[in-house]
Amino acid sequence: MQKKKLIWLLLITGFTFLQSCSVKKYIPEDELLYTGADLELESQEEIENRKSLKSQLESLIKPDPNTKILGARIGLYFHYKAQQENPGFINRFLGKRLGQEPVYLSDANPFQTEDLLKNRLENRGYFYSRVSHSVEENEGNKTARIKYRAVLPADPYILAEYQMDSDTLEVYREIKESLSETLLTEDESFNLAKMKAERERIDRHLKNKGYYNFSPNFLIFEADTNQYDRKKFDLFLRLKDEVPEAGIKPYRIKHVNIYPNYRVGTDSVARDTTRFNNRNYIQEEVFFEPEKLDPFILLEEGELYNPQESGKTSRRLTSLGTYKFVNIRYDEIDSLGTNSLGYLEANIFLSPMNKRAIRAELQAVTKSNNFAGPHLAITYTNRNLFEGGEILSISAKAGYETQLSSENDTGQTSIILGVDSDLIFPRMLFPIFEIKSDWFKYSIPKTKISLGFEYLNRSNLFSLFSVNGSFGYIWKANRFITHELNPFAVTYTQLSNTTPEFEEILNTNPFLRSSFDQQFIAGLTYSFLYNEMIDEMDMHQFFVNANLDLAGNILGLLSSGERPEKFLGLEYAQYAKVDTDFRYHFKFTQEHVLATRLYGGIGIPYGNSEVMPFSRQFYSGGPYSVRAFQIRSLGPGSYTPPDTEAGIPYYDRMGNIRLEANVEYRFPIYQFLKGAVFADAGNVWNTESNYAPTENTDLTPDQVEQQRRLLEDGTFGSDFLNEVAIGVGAGLRIDIQSFVIRFDLGVPVHTPYFEEGQRWDFRIKDPVFNFAIGYPF
Repeated sequence: MQKKKLIWLLLITGFTFLQSCSVKKYIPEDELLYTGADLELESQEEIENRKSLKSQLESLIKPDPNTKILGARIGLYFHYKAQQENPGFINRFLGKRLGQEPVYLSDANPFQTEDLLKNRLENRGYFYSRVSHSVEENEGNKTARIKYRAVLPADPYILAEYQMDSDTLEVYREIKESLSETLLTEDESFNLAKMKAERERIDRHLKNKGYYNFSPNFLIFEADTNQYDRKKFDLFLRLKDEVPEAGIKPYRIKHVNIYPNYRVGTDSVARDTTRFNNRNYIQEEVFFEPEKLDPFILLEEGELYNPQESGKTSRRLTSLGTYKFVNIRYDEIDSLGTNSLGYLEANIFLSPMNKRAIRAELQAVTKSNNFAGPHLAITYTNRNLFEGGEILSISAKAGYETQLSSENDTGQTSIILGVDSDLIFPRMLFPIFEIKSDWFKYSIPKTKISLGFEYLNRSNLFSLFSVNGSFGYIWKANRFITHELNPFAVTYTQLSNTTPEFEEILNTNPFLRSSFDQQFIAGLTYSFLYNEMIDEMDMHQFFVNANLDLAGNILGLLSSGERPEKFLGLEYAQYAKVDTDFRYHFKFTQEHVLATRLYGGIGIPYGNSEVMPFSRQFYSGGPYSVRAFQIRSLGPGSYTPPDTEAGIPYYDRMGNIRLEANVEYRFPIYQFLKGAVFADAGNVWNTESNYAPTENTDLTPDQVEQQRRLLEDGTFGSDFLNEVAIGVGAGLRIDIQSFVIRFDLGVPVHTPYFEEGQRWDFRIKDPVFNFAIGYPF
């Protein structure tokens, strides 16, 4: 009841505040506040692509009116308050941070806008269009709005035929060969923007054929309407008169010079030159060995100039992580050129970053398990360890965390100490046969060797020491796809210093104890990443991350065969685990986004393992999952722990199957403040193979009954949809240059661990607050 009163009080207060933000009294007597413009398109015939055309025209209408939030111009209100005599500190601060300059009718120039609209219509083939405007004034509110009216002719001009003029120059032949890929099509309306794009396309084609000095400005279109009665035209493309000779001849690369240790502002002339693979490596002393740097360079002596190869070379060199600047400069060699062929000298200047660096960071960490707290991290980096672009990174960390929103006090704090080290070779090291770098067109795979350890002390529960190591490869196949394969990945964990309370939990739960027993995991991991979200302007964005984890197969061949099998005296785990994270974002505009996500994963223990290891199991709930439920408060299935007050139930609530679906609508509120409404659904389950046997254990009858219920209620079956948790909610995000602080409030709608018939309930009295860094998906 108190919570409902608080909500109503906040709503009334907010509504009152918005009503108080009236700006009418601040508007000068001789001004009217500009509230925007409307555009009306008229034609005797149906307008082709009307919605797209109108959107383009509306983007030309300036200025933009002041922003409104729920009907109130808050930014303008704070600006006016700050301009008053003696505004006070708060008004000055809010005016500086949130204020907006007023936009008056006098700031608009409708006649100039008419010319812009008419010009754009002509560029789209609607010649002889008429554009006018009228002003709608509201003296009572002291506001004004402009209405633009565009009358279009019945039909735009249509392209009948597009062709290239004939000439004996070689460049004409190259252009004609490219017309099969033209952007212009017959029976398409006149479109100046497409013609400009066609010139750019031809320019790119010729540049890739060696025409170093060509420019799209050398091309001109000529339209002919004389032979048609109706609105049709032929389009002819030719070179302009007096195009320079250098612009219409191809160029070959005569020399390739690489400066692996170039310092900006210094003379590029050096004494020591090493000739390797028909390239010149110029450096005072060996900073980067030529045979290690050479595979990253695609420019070849004797080849035609090609900007695509230059771009690939620049991207490859930048990916090394050794260089701050990569600059490729071409110089013409006039003494060797002829009327039909020119020559270039390619100079690649590589300016290295500091080879060694030490960085200390004080971090505020939030995790998906609701633990948060300060971390201190110190990192040492060597960016060219063996003079071949190898990067060594060693990080030491210490942290203290507390669990936010936990259901009980036990296990709320953690102390973490750890060291992680990575050694990355910018080439593929393979123990069986040589992998040639030219097998990979976009980028060269990297070899990554990792080793680390971590000590975790969970107060009042246990200590956990873990060591992990891996050897594998990272390969970026193109802009969107990244592969990561670790043929060797090992993890060893040792549970110690367990408290009597935690031992009691283990004794009453064979499933949980078995998940901690197998402390040695060795196997293979593979990750596939497809990410279109790097193109922020795209309307449709897809993201897929699929992972495969296989453990214990090779060790099974090397062990004795007795159960449980051991390797070097350590009992090892055997399982197969796959999971996939699929996301789709639909952008109505850059800030109005519908974000969706589907997640599915399953792990199957076999052979040496009766259950999945604790660290490889799934859990659900929390700020990156189903946000209307606390972390690890769901599942498996409809299972409910017998005593949620005295026990520690979240350790039980794991599974080897996880299914989730999320949808979220994101919208701007004001500047860096964003909002969202969302719905989440999901849970975890177990397969029958993921339970530890209860025979020959010292369980009491009540504990045996608990295990029976865990098996009965937590196993994935045909009724799994009735066991899916569903929640809805809303959130606020502070988004400052992609650094996002997120606050989400979720409300359960369907609670699977309630009795059937009581699961569907909008539990507004039991909201769950989530705090996190970054977007959930």
